[in-house]
Amino acid sequence: MAVKYLAELDPGFAPLSIELRDFAAQVEKAGGEDLLIAIERDQGFVARYDMRVLPDGVDDEKNFHLAERVVKSLLWMRGGYKITLCGPKALCEKLKAAYAVNGLREFDRAFMSGIYESPFEVIIVDCPCKMPAAREGASAIGRHLDGCRIGFDAGGSDRKVSAVIDGETVYSEEVLWFPKENSNPQYQYDGILEAMKTAASHMPRVDAIGVSSAGVYINNKIRAASLFIKVSPEDFDKYVKNMYIDVAREIGPDIPLEVANDGDVTALAGAMDLNENAVMGIAMGTSEAGGYVDKNGNITGWLNELAFVPVDANPNAMVDEWSGDYGCGVKYFSQDAVIKLAPAAGIELDATQPLAHRLKAVQKLMEDGDPRARKIYETIGVYFGYAIAYYAMFYEIAHVLIMGRVTSGEGGAILLERAKEVLAGEFPELHIELHIPDESSRRVGQSIAAASLPEIRK
Repeated sequence: MAVKYLAELDPGFAPLSIELRDFAAQVEKAGGEDLLIAIERDQGFVARYDMRVLPDGVDDEKNFHLAERVVKSLLWMRGGYKITLCGPKALCEKLKAAYAVNGLREFDRAFMSGIYESPFEVIIVDCPCKMPAAREGASAIGRHLDGCRIGFDAGGSDRKVSAVIDGETVYSEEVLWFPKENSNPQYQYDGILEAMKTAASHMPRVDAIGVSSAGVYINNKIRAASLFIKVSPEDFDKYVKNMYIDVAREIGPDIPLEVANDGDVTALAGAMDLNENAVMGIAMGTSEAGGYVDKNGNITGWLNELAFVPVDANPNAMVDEWSGDYGCGVKYFSQDAVIKLAPAAGIELDATQPLAHRLKAVQKLMEDGDPRARKIYETIGVYFGYAIAYYAMFYEIAHVLIMGRVTSGEGGAILLERAKEVLAGEFPELHIELHIPDESSRRVGQSIAAASLPEIRK
């Protein structure tokens, strides 16, 4: 594998975008076969992706290694609980075994089964004619600015709410809260209700409520969310799943409600600000959050959990403690990335300090013009340029917006410029513009975007 741009502080970095490009050339030379992949999620929606692979027996290790990375990527990008495969028999069987109980991807299997409330399964079919057809569920939510609207943004350390009348924010507040430290879901319920009542008090009526929150939401129901990390499974099922629906009913009967992942709302805010579509939003903070607005300006209903999408093919890459997998975005586009690269840059950080404090220490060095800190952001920029090219294999992307505290200050600008260099030099066929929105427009834009999610029924 030959890369034009080296990740200076991580010489073992093997970008999946390049690995797959080289693999495609090998497959073409060897005479490849089709691996057909279908992933089914809620409401019968099916995502399809086909790739060329080596025939069984040519290089089974590489064949499985890269096909497995692609299947995993699709699972976390699109979401789903049923994988259907058609292709080389030995490869398909090995992929199926990876997602069996206690298999290589046990975490992924259990997580998807939980959020979609369906048993996870992998099916192998012997004929392309037996593959499920693609069926997508993009919806034209958002960009509705008429009427009196509440926009609520639920963060892990603060909650934001806005009152929006005909597209203009007439009131906005940001309140510190501690949902991740509370096991009693009444705490979160009361906080959400208080915020919405406050916003409602600044308008003559409430016509619609839009919610932006980290997590997985299906039909406005909460399926997984870090805000409730300490809530027991029993209380989650009983009190949390319908929380936003229940709060909306307290504000008023039959008020249109839309709940969306905060990554998708970020992408929507960017699309509205740019007046463009095919926008991916990526927030680099405690983890990596992703969202996407398609070429038609719609939110897709895909999972877009980019934190668990692999970007590094090096099997010795850093392992995520939660999922137990290597090379995933959470360790490349978050505060963890800055901290893991610090020793290689010659920076000693106090391991007893919280991660956020260690990030701030590096950012302070960056402010002071320390060249060691600059190398950290340049390395992350190389990661990011190659990762965007990988994401572009699965998404139609014209614009990428980056945000989050990792991108604050000069480090964010350095990261962005390096990523642009990688894209231009390695992938000139891609025409993707990268942006960092300013903080004020992001905050206001996010509230308006959240408020714009529901359509008011006439």
